[in-house]
Amino acid sequence: MTTFDLSVVPGFVLAVILILIAPGPDLAYMVAVGLGGGRRAALSAITGICSGMGIYAVIVIAGLGTIVASSPLALTVIKIFGAGYLAWLGIGALRSARTTTKNQRNLALDRWYLRGLLVSLTNPKLLLFFIALLPQFIGEASSPTLQLTLLSVIDIFIEFVLYGTVGLFAGSFQSRFADSAKGGRVLHYISAGVYFALATLVVVDLLVQ
Repeated sequence: MTTFDLSVVPGFVLAVILILIAPGPDLAYMVAVGLGGGRRAALSAITGICSGMGIYAVIVIAGLGTIVASSPLALTVIKIFGAGYLAWLGIGALRSARTTTKNQRNLALDRWYLRGLLVSLTNPKLLLFFIALLPQFIGEASSPTLQLTLLSVIDIFIEFVLYGTVGLFAGSFQSRFADSAKGGRVLHYISAGVYFALATLVVVDLLVQ
């Protein structure tokens, strides 16, 4: 047995890509950030999202993920906070649309980073994703901890590239139209709509549990 089992990596990469290309909160959030803040904001936000993923990965690797996931109350509290935060971002985008088109674009990059971090940490499905997927690809590795670490790094890198590209693409529209008062308002309204839609999905998920 070797420390790592690299033979399972291609299958893991394929599984991650198939999961990530399906529309989800992080993907929609990156579209909203790109439209609202531009390309630099998108890069900062995806860095924050990936940082949150890293925290969840460490929790799972440390063996705490199953404990947290088994607590319905903890997951519910996280979801409620996440829905409220997304709604707050939507309100902020509406205010930007109604006042000046440059409000969100002028946010400091660390603010976009923190927003991405919070959006990631208030999405408990990421924790469940790591718990469900990573152990399936330990393979014949002699060190499960190191194998899980390797898989986590690969997963985070793929999301950074894929969702970062989506954010940059959305940001290209922002840089093209934001200097137009009407175009900027439209982009902010679209951004707000995405935030409110994400908040609504979280609430619906809570109600159907």
